[in-house]
Amino acid sequence: MAAKLGGSGDELEMNHDINVTPFIDVILVLLIIFMVAAPLATVDVAVDLPTATAQPQPRPDKPVFLTVKADLSLDIGEVPVPRAGLTGALDGATGADHEQRIFLRADKAVSYGDLMDVMNALRDAGYLKVALVGLEGGAAPK
Repeated sequence: MAAKLGGSGDELEMNHDINVTPFIDVILVLLIIFMVAAPLATVDVAVDLPTATAQPQPRPDKPVFLTVKADLSLDIGEVPVPRAGLTGALDGATGADHEQRIFLRADKAVSYGDLMDVMNALRDAGYLKVALVGLEGGAAPK
């Protein structure tokens, strides 16, 4: 507590005012810390992903290719399949073997969200082993 000097009499009068200067100093230091740390916490980096240079894995004797065309139509092998009949067509192509790997190919024009919708449909049909097919790249850039 603080005492106020001066005034009349020998009695010291109590001062009930709070000294807020140290509190403001602490708040300003915290503000500076958050102003410096906040831009570091956001990730906003443009990324140009490279082509894969991994060794291709051997394919099974009869692979099942699911193709997503630019117009978002689906083909299993060379046969067009409606989206509603995807589960039945996959069961027919794999003999209802849900452990068989499905090779998924998509046109460059297909958006990431549309490709994820097809992958979700595969998961809902019970096919969890999905391989993404792409063009084989050359040497890795340094």
